[in-house]
Amino acid sequence: MILNVSGRTDIVAFYTEWFMNRYREGFVDVRNPVYPKMVSRIYFEDVDAILFCTKNPLPIIKYIKEIKKPILFHVTLTPYKKEIESHVPAKGNVIEAIKQLSQVLGKDYVVVRYDPILVSEKYSIAYHKKAFQHLCALLNGSVSKIIVSFLDDYKNVRKNMTVIGARMLTEVDYREIGVSFSKSAKEYGMTVQTCFEEKNLVEYGFIKEDCFSSLLAFQMTGKIFPKWKARKGKLCQCVEMVDIGAYNTCSHFCKYCYANYDEKKVEINRTYHDPTSTLLIGTLQDDDVIKVRKDK
Repeated sequence: MILNVSGRTDIVAFYTEWFMNRYREGFVDVRNPVYPKMVSRIYFEDVDAILFCTKNPLPIIKYIKEIKKPILFHVTLTPYKKEIESHVPAKGNVIEAIKQLSQVLGKDYVVVRYDPILVSEKYSIAYHKKAFQHLCALLNGSVSKIIVSFLDDYKNVRKNMTVIGARMLTEVDYREIGVSFSKSAKEYGMTVQTCFEEKNLVEYGFIKEDCFSSLLAFQMTGKIFPKWKARKGKLCQCVEMVDIGAYNTCSHFCKYCYANYDEKKVEINRTYHDPTSTLLIGTLQDDDVIKVRKDK
């Protein structure tokens, strides 16, 4: 199986100590987000590769060589200020961390996500074009791919729309972004693509590729994995992964986040985190039903 660490929270940024404890002990427990008394137990001996998704790779860098599994990193790096991303670390520090990861893993296994693109009076198309060009220049030689996505209509986005102030994008906007981003990426030897978007911008120079393709998974593990199930009424072509995170546990507090929708609940949940527990939040209870997960 391929482990997703994590699409539900930023384990790397906030829970690296816990993750390394679980890795060393050899297994991790994960509550089902819909049926919380159901717990999946995952043994690392059954894990073929790990996808780390984070806004801050710094806490885990010193442990990378200890993890004896094929690793792919997705690092989200966006140009927003504190009113949108109140607790994301300084972007310069994140870029330095990306460069360190690239030196250890290789630039094909460290992907930057410029995600999401939100366009507002403050964050105009011109602003994004300049920010993306600058990002490519800073990353020159450290990554081979950048993935972009556009702002989605999540519950948290609607709640924070007064702060976000985003507007709908026009075809002219998509063309400007596509042409400019493609040119900037090419100038620095990188490709740029979208992530599961109706507007994939291939007509403007973007490549059409999956975020974590079956081919890449095969190259990393020598195994063939099924593709992900339907999402948003369409098929995602990425390989199927198993997530070990928990919703409402990320303290970046980004206003556009899909995984957090209640900041007070985040603060409460984090008080139940124990780095020595088998679960990310809380501990096992007597009435929990534990099943070992073994995906092919």
